[in-house]
Amino acid sequence: MGGEAVFVPGRPGQKEPAKDIAKYLSNWFDAIVIRTPEYGVLEEIAEASSIPVINARTRYNHPCEILGDLAFVRKIRGDLDGLKVVFVGEATNLCHSWFEAGVSLPIEVVQVCPQGYEIETSTYSHLNTQAVGNLRISYDLEQELKGADVVYTDCWPGRTTPEDAVRIGKSFLPYQITAASLNLAPTTCIFLPCPPVTRGEEVSEDAMTSPKCMVYEAKDYLLHAQNALLALYLL
Repeated sequence: MGGEAVFVPGRPGQKEPAKDIAKYLSNWFDAIVIRTPEYGVLEEIAEASSIPVINARTRYNHPCEILGDLAFVRKIRGDLDGLKVVFVGEATNLCHSWFEAGVSLPIEVVQVCPQGYEIETSTYSHLNTQAVGNLRISYDLEQELKGADVVYTDCWPGRTTPEDAVRIGKSFLPYQITAASLNLAPTTCIFLPCPPVTRGEEVSEDAMTSPKCMVYEAKDYLLHAQNALLALYLL
């Protein structure tokens, strides 16, 4: 796009208020693209900044990733109306961003997971009351796959001890996406396992070679979607 990208190291809000950093950067740049664990830090920077601030990832959500995936799905499908997205995994930042997409778009988003790993009740209720689309939680992977237009996975929860590993594996293995489970979905279904993909955990090796797996082509759209986002705010 002919611009210049400057990496600014450090973690906003640690040694000085994030709002101060936002005001300094507003003097020198046309936009701020920020990755920070804390969503509140992002909000503080956005409120104080006089230039556009783009969320490149927080612990709470990951909107640019989902924008790229939606752009790809629309290219393949033609439109997004009535799209059913089955998100398989715990309530991560990606799960939250898919639900946020269902707030703005006429799509159905279903989180499928073991009990105890659902999106928080307060967050779910807040998003659901605003939703244009249909947001749901389900524990029945087989049933949800039968009508899925997009199947999306994220990594299994973190493990710090061998006991954690056994517990997580026991809970999540029944939700692993395999070639056999993808065969339950319509022939037009698109499988998008979000990188980094851990074969043998959230996906099987044969799922990655399924004709429905289009993750490599889809991630090309991250570049296009984020260029479009910059163009929207800067041009």
